[in-house]
Formats: sequence, C-alpha cells, structure tokens
Amino acid sequence: MIRNTTASWGSLARAFHWVLGITIIGMLAYGWWMNHFPARADKFFYRSIHADIGYLVLLLTVLRLLWRGVNPTPALPADMPAWQRTAARVNHGALYAVTILVAMLGWAHSGSRDQDYSSFFGLFHVPQITSPDKAAADAFEHRHIFFAYVLLALIVLHLAAVAFHHFVKRCRVAARMMGAGEVDGAR
Repeated sequence: MIRNTTASWGSLARAFHWVLGITIIGMLAYGWWMNHFPARADKFFYRSIHADIGYLVLLLTVLRLLWRGVNPTPALPADMPAWQRTAARVNHGALYAVTILVAMLGWAHSGSRDQDYSSFFGLFHVPQITSPDKAAADAFEHRHIFFAYVLLALIVLHLAAVAFHHFVKRCRVAARMMGAGEVDGAR
C-alpha cells in the first residue's frame, strides 16, 4: 500500500525515509571527507556535487513533509511511556527542522561564494538565495558545518532509539519502517 495507515507506514513514506536517510548519512560523510582532503584543483567539482545533492535533499524533505501532512501517522505503542513518546516527537521534528536548516545554509553558502554552484548537474541553474559576499560565505559555511554535526547527533539518537526498540524492548516500532507489516496498538 502506498498510503500510511494508523498502524503502519505506507510504501512512499518508507521510500522517502530510506532514500533520505541513506543520502543524508552519505552527504555527512562526503562533506566531512571533502573538507578534510588537501586542497586540490578539482575541489570545486566535489563541492558542486555536494551542492547538487543538497538541493535534492531539500526538495525530497519538503515533499516528504507534504506527504506526511496528508497521511495519518502510525500510532506509537499504547504501552510506550509518555517521555519516550515526547522524545520521539521532538527527535523527529528536530530531524526534519535541522535537515532543512543544513540544506538552506548550504544553499545560502553556495550563492554567497564567488564560484558558481548554481548549475544542477549541468542541466539547469538553481536560483540562488544570496549574493557573493566573502564574509557571509564564511559565516554560512561555519553554520552549515556546525548544524551538520547537530544533524549527525540527532541521527545517532534516532538510531539508538531504533536499536533500543528492536533489540531491548523487542517491539515492532522499528520494523514498521522496514515494511514488516501492521503493528498492533499494544506492542
């Protein structure tokens, strides 16, 4: 089924989750690698690819939120403590917000640099939201990197919660995102 129910995630929600999850983790690793290799003549190429994928992450995140807004969200288990429900809602909201923030800061950084990162895989130009300004570029880059680390921390918390629910509590909360079937309200 493509749509969510109150008991399980639909195939489109799961696809958004896995594509974005893998892409974001890959972008964090790629960004770290890109900023830690020695200066090279082709550094612009690597940064341009990072920017292009960042535009896709932003678009897919917005589409995921729109899809989530028009579909029911599967209920958490009835026996889950209130603090865990709150922590789950806060972490999910923060994951969305910080993903968008990191992408927007990257986009702002892209436009504030003298080099043009607006070409989207050579197909068309993405309108830039800032103008070239060295001081602004440095500020956007530092904030982009800082919030990328914040995003990484949120992902680690998310994965720790997944592991806790799957291996310790042995409930099916995590299995729902893998398409493992319906989850009843109690477990």
